[in-house]
Amino acid sequence: MFHVYVLQSEKDKTLYIGMTEDISKRLSGHNRGKTKSTKARVPYKLIYSEIYQTKTDALRRERQIKKSGKVRSELKAGIYSGPIV
Repeated sequence: MFHVYVLQSEKDKTLYIGMTEDISKRLSGHNRGKTKSTKARVPYKLIYSEIYQTKTDALRRERQIKKSGKVRSELKAGIYSGPIV
């Protein structure tokens, strides 16, 4: 199982979108500063996730979310009601 997830920095409210097989371990890594691109904005909270059977599907969805300004805006506002697989 692969998770596409969205984290929000509690420090400055920026979003981080990623994909992983172990969402708990990944969130812990972000919050311990183990990820170079997010360490300056810790702590993070998980605000959204979707589950996919294949890595290909998860990567495709991650790219869609990253490219969609509307989805990002709705996620940030807490009103996104899109697909949860």
